[in-house]
Amino acid sequence: MKVSQHIVKMEILDQINEAADYIKAAFNEKTSVAIILGTGLGQLLHDVDVIHELAYSEIPHFPTPTVESHDGKLVLALIHGVNTLILSGRFHYYEGYSMQQVTFPVRVIKRLGVNKLIVSNAAGGLNETFQLSQLMIIHDHINLLPENPLRGPHNAAFGSRFPDMSEPYDLSARKLAHKIIKEHNLNASEGVYVAVQGPNLETKAEYTFLKIIGGDAVGMSTIPEIIVACQEDISCFAVSVITDLCQPETLAPLNIEKVIHSAKQAEPQLSKLCQELIARWK
Repeated sequence: MKVSQHIVKMEILDQINEAADYIKAAFNEKTSVAIILGTGLGQLLHDVDVIHELAYSEIPHFPTPTVESHDGKLVLALIHGVNTLILSGRFHYYEGYSMQQVTFPVRVIKRLGVNKLIVSNAAGGLNETFQLSQLMIIHDHINLLPENPLRGPHNAAFGSRFPDMSEPYDLSARKLAHKIIKEHNLNASEGVYVAVQGPNLETKAEYTFLKIIGGDAVGMSTIPEIIVACQEDISCFAVSVITDLCQPETLAPLNIEKVIHSAKQAEPQLSKLCQELIARWK
């Protein structure tokens, strides 16, 4: 058993290193910041100076997204003079990927020198004060996903077996974000993000439950990447775009087109927030 676990651990680490080496050779630029873009949130790519890009399919061992509006490419861009990796397209547990595959890119970017990570997502608004297309800075989360990316044989190269999660979202980045929000009059608040498996949306009773346990917004991503980033000692900032309102009393049928439309309405504000944060997050 010990021998087989050792082989598994080395295989995963070898795959991560092979992917990182391929990206290093292709980009030949150092970077310390990365962004993971969520559903319908691709405008940032049009607002920045793109230096290089790679399709995920070109990178060894990288999964490829199967969800609409997730491009599936890794971009190196210059944002206010800062070399920034942009992951346009993420992987979800509901697509059939393992949690190790979902979080594979986070382990790769760590080996590219990234120590600051910005994660965005589209989420349903549980908080009654929320509006469509507003931003929610995530200050904490509740993980209801059925699997954990740290489960299984532990590799000390990844960090602690039991990473601390008392402050997973960097406090200094959140304070800076609120300053940027005020300066630019952005429509944003702060709250708790709940992650569920999906891909179906929730019932009225489930939305009621999620509100009772303390959720302000609900989605199907982000937390696995944050858990792994915390283990890898990467500072994290995360923001949800509220793409639908999940009040049981007024719940209406929803489709992915409506979600993407609401996300796109928020893109200019999200792009401004991310760019300003990258310029000033020290």
